[in-house]
Amino acid sequence: MQLGVCYYPEHWPEERWAIDARQMVETGLARVRIGEFAWSRIEPEPGRFEWDWLDRAVETLHEAGLGIIMGTPTATPPKWLVDRMPDMVALDRSGRPRGFGSRRHYCFSHEGYRAEAERITRAVAERYGQHPGVVSWQTDNEYGCHDTVQSFSPAARDAFRQWLADRYGAVEALNAAWGNVFWSMEYRSFGEVELPNLTVTEANPAHWLAFRRFSSDQVVRFNKAQVDILRELSPGRDITHNAMGFYTGYDHYDLAADLDVLGWDSYPLGFLEMFRFSEEEKRAYAHQGHPDIAAFHHDLYRGCATGGRWSVLEQQPGPVNWARHNPAPLPGMVRLWTLEAYAHGAEMLCYFRWRQFPQAQEQMHAGLLRPDAVPAPALGEAQEAASDLESLGAAGETVKQAALVFDYAAEWMTQIQPQGEGKSALWAAFRSYSALRKLGLNVDIVSPGASLDGYALVVVPCQPIVSDTLAASLDNFDGQLVIGPRSGSRGMDFAIPDTLAPGKLAELVGGTVTLSESWRPGLLIAGEGWEGTGWFDHLEGEAEPDMTGSDGRVACWKHGKTRYAACWPEGSFIDALIARAAADAGLPSAPLPEGLRQRRVGDRLFTFDYTDASVRWEDAS
Repeated sequence: MQLGVCYYPEHWPEERWAIDARQMVETGLARVRIGEFAWSRIEPEPGRFEWDWLDRAVETLHEAGLGIIMGTPTATPPKWLVDRMPDMVALDRSGRPRGFGSRRHYCFSHEGYRAEAERITRAVAERYGQHPGVVSWQTDNEYGCHDTVQSFSPAARDAFRQWLADRYGAVEALNAAWGNVFWSMEYRSFGEVELPNLTVTEANPAHWLAFRRFSSDQVVRFNKAQVDILRELSPGRDITHNAMGFYTGYDHYDLAADLDVLGWDSYPLGFLEMFRFSEEEKRAYAHQGHPDIAAFHHDLYRGCATGGRWSVLEQQPGPVNWARHNPAPLPGMVRLWTLEAYAHGAEMLCYFRWRQFPQAQEQMHAGLLRPDAVPAPALGEAQEAASDLESLGAAGETVKQAALVFDYAAEWMTQIQPQGEGKSALWAAFRSYSALRKLGLNVDIVSPGASLDGYALVVVPCQPIVSDTLAASLDNFDGQLVIGPRSGSRGMDFAIPDTLAPGKLAELVGGTVTLSESWRPGLLIAGEGWEGTGWFDHLEGEAEPDMTGSDGRVACWKHGKTRYAACWPEGSFIDALIARAAADAGLPSAPLPEGLRQRRVGDRLFTFDYTDASVRWEDAS
């Protein structure tokens, strides 16, 4: 695994560039990521390009021995372009424009902006596509950040109508698929279909699901247009993009199909603070991040990536600027995060950023250097990690133990129709993943169409739509299965199947869900050492009780190799359920000490201690 850093030469005096480049190499860094926000400096006026400064920056970094990851600057279109094309900006759910003054102020469906994005991509690729210092390309930056995948603009409406016509063929087919006879929602033509925002009460869930699919497809289409240009003008170089944490606005499996390497941006402390962790977890891991945040995304994006090739394009080195509270990492955590990425198979890890910028929105975001160019604490840890990686060499093959099935449409559906507050497929997946990791297991997160060969245990936390491919794969799987609530409960257009949930999985589960309840906090089924909360499925059929509460209600059913979770997969309930399934699968089923996580790769066993930020490895052969 190579190490790199994000650098913005346009932010600093030119006389610093060579000093910075030399210091990067001395730290042990081999890659430098530049250019993704530089459109206004590259093209300060329409059609007038100023390349000289960027030419010199590229040469300086290349001469120092750094491989350059060049970004296309389409995440920050300049003011002159917005003024020329004011309808290129996205509209939010309330119909308000997402205006100029920060970033990501464009609508993916606007044909004029897409043409401009292709034009600037082509210009940059023509200039640097054959430069020996440019070893890789990054498209745009963080698609969807700041809630920008969905646009409710006229351009999005018109594109959505065409997308629906292509998908359904006839408006009668759409009406039937969506159940539009309900509330007199039937359309006479695709031209009558509006976007699903601004309705008096909730819009048809099938309408929302179609719009979510459309919005995801627009991101993939936008990205592919850039990828095609880069492949034409800079052949033989990897193309990547930087995905985000706990973000599901578009389907990363689809995006990654057009990339060589899928990257993501790792901010464990910011994510701990901003997402749905308990106050106890936030206090306990304030300076480390929850032990499963980084690993979950490593394994998710490895599972999304073509050929499993993935990297970390931004790694938190210190306090960030965007969370509710922004503590510093515990000494040793930057090194731990780096080596954990290595153990999960990353090809590269880039620290964000080289030097803290003293102005604008991110002036409080730490770097490897302070604003005054004095080393920040993370610089020494990056240097130590580089030394570790040199001694470790290639990581080796991942040891297969457990697979977890995750589908982006599942999360869209639980956002559209949660039925109970907070009942999210993404967080069902995270808590199931965490339960597996607490046992010290290797976990691969896989798509519903992936092969399950070689695993002893497969977990499907929440999969409302079950394809024929997934149903057959689970049926043919020889190991232990755990299937969570709502799985098989809907068809492709959000309709309840005629056979009820779990639909195509009924034979595996050994029963039919006749009623589903969602529970407020405090309602629970209590068993020995566990509590089932949040949800309760009434199952009828051949399955036998596996986890029964003190009041006789069944929280988990078992039928052959399959366990079905009747309660929501979280807390002590999912920990106990997965421990039972792991034991039956012949895998470790005793929990590790608090804060400890392990990873088996090649002939080594890595142990990551989140209580004291230490890492150790030993021969596991």
